[in-house]
Parts: sequence; C-alpha cells; structure tokens
Amino acid sequence: MADQSWSQKDYHHPAAGWGAAISVNKVLAKEHAFGRGSAAMFRMNHENDGFDCPGCAWPDDLKGLKLDICENGIKHVVWEMTSKRVDREFFAAHTVTELEGWSEFELEDQGRLTEPMVYDAASDKYVPISWSDAFALVGAELRALDDPDQASFYTSGRLGNEATFLYQLMAREYGTNNLPDCSNMCHEASGRALQASLGTGKGTADLKDWETADALFIMGVNAASNAPRMLTALTEAFDRGAQIVHVNPLIEAASRKAIIPHEMVDMALMKATRTGTLNLQVRPGGDMALMRGMAKALLEEFRSDPRALDVEFIERYTHGFEDYRDLVEATPWSTLVEQSGLKEKEIRKAARIYSEADRTLISWCLGVTQHEHGPDAIREIVNVLLLRGNLGREGAGPSPVRGHSNVQGNRTCGIDHRPSADFLDRLDAACGIEAPREHGRDTVSTIAGMHDGTIKVFVGMGGNFVLAAPDTPYTAEGLRNCELTVQVSTKLNRSHLVHGRKALILPCLGRTEKDEQKHGLMETSVEDSMSMVHLSRGKRRPASPHLLSEPAIIAGMARATLPDSATPWDWYVDDYDRIRDTMAKALIGFEDFNRRVRLPLGFRLKQPARELVFGTPSGRAEFSSAPLPDVIPADADVLVLQTMRSHDQWNTTIYSDDDRYRGVKNLRTLVFLHKDDMRARGIEQGGQVDIVATCKDGTTRELRGYTALRYDLPRGSAAGYMPEMNVLIGAADYSEQSDQPLMKNVKVRITPAR
Repeated sequence: MADQSWSQKDYHHPAAGWGAAISVNKVLAKEHAFGRGSAAMFRMNHENDGFDCPGCAWPDDLKGLKLDICENGIKHVVWEMTSKRVDREFFAAHTVTELEGWSEFELEDQGRLTEPMVYDAASDKYVPISWSDAFALVGAELRALDDPDQASFYTSGRLGNEATFLYQLMAREYGTNNLPDCSNMCHEASGRALQASLGTGKGTADLKDWETADALFIMGVNAASNAPRMLTALTEAFDRGAQIVHVNPLIEAASRKAIIPHEMVDMALMKATRTGTLNLQVRPGGDMALMRGMAKALLEEFRSDPRALDVEFIERYTHGFEDYRDLVEATPWSTLVEQSGLKEKEIRKAARIYSEADRTLISWCLGVTQHEHGPDAIREIVNVLLLRGNLGREGAGPSPVRGHSNVQGNRTCGIDHRPSADFLDRLDAACGIEAPREHGRDTVSTIAGMHDGTIKVFVGMGGNFVLAAPDTPYTAEGLRNCELTVQVSTKLNRSHLVHGRKALILPCLGRTEKDEQKHGLMETSVEDSMSMVHLSRGKRRPASPHLLSEPAIIAGMARATLPDSATPWDWYVDDYDRIRDTMAKALIGFEDFNRRVRLPLGFRLKQPARELVFGTPSGRAEFSSAPLPDVIPADADVLVLQTMRSHDQWNTTIYSDDDRYRGVKNLRTLVFLHKDDMRARGIEQGGQVDIVATCKDGTTRELRGYTALRYDLPRGSAAGYMPEMNVLIGAADYSEQSDQPLMKNVKVRITPAR
C-alpha cells in the first residue's frame, strides 16, 4: 500500500477546503470512478430522492443543500462502488491461512463480495454455497443449540431501520435478547447517563439548535475526520458570533479553521473561517473535572449575580440540586485543576463563556464515553446544562455525536440487550410473539461467552467484529471457539478469516444500490444522531446479481431457524412498507410511519425531555452527585493512552497509511507523545519504542517496534490508532458503569525498543 518511508510535519492548513477536494479526486482517480462518483455526490443525503451517506450520522442540511457531503463520505461511497470483485475464483486461488497474512487494507481493497460462501476445512478455503443451503445451515445450527441464549446476534451501525426491526424480531422470537451492537463500544455511556438524568437515551438538540446556539462546547470529538459535515455548523456559528469551545487532549484541525467545499467563493479565494474560539486540552478523562469546575465557578458567581443560575428552572424542573451544590462547593479548586489537567483560569474562562451565553449546546463523542467514569462525566455535562436552564428551548441542550450512519436507529428499533418491559410488551402485541424478558449479552459478555463455551453461534450483521472489539487476540480466540460464525458483509475483512468451526460469508447490497423486491424498488429508513428519520434509496445496479438485501437475508435465516413461525417473513420482504406498518404499532414515535417518513426531510422522533417531560423516578431532571474520579495514574512512569482513528480511515476500514490533519504520511504503527515525556524516557523523535499495557486483571499486553512521534498533547498521555492498538485493551478493561471497553484510557509504559 505504501513504501517504507514516512514523514511527519505540522498541519497548519484549514480543515476540508482544497485538501479535501484533492483527496477526493485522488480517490476517484484511483478507482476510475469520476463518473459514478460524481453522480453519487448529487444523490447522497437527498432524502426521498437519494441515499443516506453510509458514513457518519450527522443530520442532513435543513436548507436543501445540493452538495451536503464530505471527503470521508465520498471515500466511503466510492469504496462501496468499486469495480473490483471478490468472487469464487478469488477464493479458489487463496487459502484462509494465506489471507490471514494480508493487511486490513489489502483485504478490503480486493473489492465487493459477489455470492454466499461457506468455509471448507479440508481445503482451508471458502467455497460457493447457494442461498437456500446457507440459510439451511444457519437454521440447523441454531435449532441444534440447547438454549437460544447460546447464540448472539451482533449488528454494526450500517443496518437500516427495517432490517434492524426484523433482526431483533428474529432473535427475540427465537428466544434471546443477546443483541450486542457497536453502541456497546461507543455510546452506551451516553444512553445510560441521559436515561438516568433526563429519562431519555438520546440527546435533545437538533440541527436548528446548532444553528442558533450562542455557545457550543465540543468535547472529545475529532470533527474533521469523524463528523466532517459538522464543520459547516461550526463555521456558521463563528460567523454569527457564537463562542465555540473545543475540549480535547489533542488540538485537532477541526478546532482551528476550515474552508467548506460547497462555499464556492470561499474555495476560490481560499478564505478560511475559524471553527473555534477556545481550545482546552484536558488530560484523558479530565472532562468531568472541567465540567465540575465550571459549575463551581457558576455557583461562586451566583453569590453576587443571581443571573448566573436559572433558579426558576432548577426549582420547577429538577431534583437533587442541593446535594449537587454542596458537593461542588466542597470540591477544592486544586483537585479540579489537577484532575482536569487545566489551569484554574482556563476553567474559569470556560465558565464565563457559558454564563454569558443565553443559549448553550454541549456535544460530545468517544473522548468522553470510553472511560471508566464515562456515564458520570456525561451526567456532569447535564448538570451544567441544568444550572442555567439549557434544556427544552431552542439553541440549547445535550447533543451526543454518533459516529456511524444508523447506530442510533438500530437502538431505537430494538437492538438492545437490555430492553424495557414496555418495549417488549408492545413488540409482543404487534408481532404476536412472546419475547424473553431476561437481559441478554452485550459485546464484552458475548466475547466472554465465546471463550467459556456458552456462546456457540455468532451472527454479525455488518462491521468487522474482531477488529472493532477490544483485546484482538482474545476476541479472535473466542470466534474460533464458536460452532458457527456468520458474517453479513459487502467486502472481505478480518472477521471472515477469524471464524468458527463452520463459517458463512453472506454478501449484501450496499447503501448506494437498488433494492428490488417483488413489489418494486424498495427504500429503507435511517435515523440520524439528532433523531430525524428519513428514507434512503439506492440507484446503482448491484455489484452482483447474487446479492440480497439485509431484510431478505434476515428473513431467509429466520424462515430456516423458525419453521413454525407465524411471522410473515417473505411477505415483509416483498414490500418494506409492510415492515414499517408493523413498526408503527410496535415502536413509540413511529405512528403513521409510512406517511411521515415520506415528508420532506422525513420526521423527528419526539423527545419528551425536550418538552421538559422527564421519564425519571422523580418526574424531574436529575442532578447527579457522583464523586469525582482520580484519573491520574499513581505511578508517574505510567501514561494514559487513547486509541483513535486516523483521518484516512473509517471505523476499521483503512484507506491509506496517511493522516493528513495530523501531518503523518505512510505510517500507522506509531504513538504520539509529549516532547517532555519522550525526553524523560530517553525516546528520540522517530525512535522505535515498546508499549506495554497493564490491564485491570493484572495481565499485560504489548506492542513492539512502534514509532514515537512528538505531538501537542498533555503530559502524561499518549495516543495511537485503532484497530492496531486494540490489542492493548484487555478483556477485563471495561467500564463498570457502562460495560464499554476503555479505549480512551489504556494504562501503558513506553520505553525505547529492546
């Protein structure tokens, strides 16, 4: 993919702009896709007339923008539209053992899967299998289990709402709530925290709130790479005079300035707009201390200025304020400074920005959630919002940034290993089943179950489970211990090579492709990160005539697994409107689904907390009085490492070894370090280092021969790329609060390579 030379230089250019345009053109040229790629740009994110971007979950432009796209979205679409094919001839030429030695880039670069394949142990190759035989194999293995809870049904965020609903229906009719998903690794903390604070698992803000807020706090988000269309909201916020505070250990390109490519005049004049007014480099895990420090400053200000707090809002809509106030006032500034990694004057400056803004929105992503105390940190964010009544009005509220296209829709439509009794009652009534009530397994416990033999069948709807999950070797061992693994995918990836005793690869349609069923061309719906539900319609000819849609694959597995089922699986697949009619009965907020989803821009799911209706035990918004955690390792030689994506990467898909916004070229096996931490350890710029992580259970994991690079990040911290660094995160390294793997809080020692 790349030669052996690498380079690093400071990146001072605007985010997006000509850098993004040049990158897109390189991708289009490499794939010989100028025609189809350019056409796709004008169809992406055009509800009811185009397809939803298969990348991030940022909402679509409210003004009907014709080029509501970004660099990474185009890369993802072109990646899907490649002319390369992985067919039976490819599999006949390569054993699985050989393919295991290929890089992640090389595997996915082979192109689109074309027909169902089954693993043949005698030849160590995948061989063709008919769809009917593939479904029969799945059904036979699932029916042979002693207990439905011996199967686990995983999904990534790419699944549409209709397929999601059928998938969870199949699992629950089969008899299990083992429905792990990528949220278990990303935003589980957000859902649990918001549910406890506000009685809803989602943010309350929408895109209009982003467009009208006086102050935006962006926490733990690398927007330029992970949600690039956010840059439009940030530049517009700056132009109208809003304050934009970025909170992140690393100062990312998105926090400085940007040129929005669809702003043609700005592109022509190379006119950049600022995207931030203040950068706060907290130590990893220091976000909660920052928020509590802001609350302390507000309470101090309130003594002389009653406008600092919204007393009427607090008295009318909240519970627990007195206990929280006492806790904050008892927390010394020295503790807040130490734990946040910031100076007191920096915390007070952030608090002043907050108190002077009439309407404030706080947004966060994985930099906040993937810590031991992630839910407590998010509840602290809500505490700060409640102090000034920044809830239930325009331009204000909590706004988590979801990183994958329909991951929020997956949870809304039933992918939840801890479903509520109310949801299950409605599902039973709408679908005529008796769903199990016991909680199921999430991602972490599914991997544990593979190891102890209590999970024997694993079905993955999209994604690359073995690379996305923590402790890669441990996860791989678990998958190999299964009787059957089933991977529903568009491209070849590592999870096809790390398989059970029996294994299937089932290729599905991509988001850009026509989904033709008995009653014509079908549309699927998705939900963005701000609760808007809209349609997506692919228009390209499928990569192979043998591909099936995800609803059709799920229905095929369900028929074979549940031969006596009264659920009309084939009838549902003939016309997705029928699935939506059933969803309208089973899901709160989806009433009159088929009509409303066809409205311009679709419809927004109602958020009771936005209307100041709280589904909490007290019926009010709950202040949290959680203790402030100690996020500083006791041993000064230990660094806190966070894993992250490079810019030329989407989740586990790696497009190249470059990271433009961090100035890195031709290198992924790296670790970013503060210059003083390097000096203290005798590490030279570009020097080879060994990284040893000590896990919660006392075991160690290591990476050897990584390249150390200087970077502007807090002392005592380090950073590097996932999925390569996932090997450092042990099976026991997950939050006791959220069960999320601690991917932003890995305790490591880094030394010159032996």
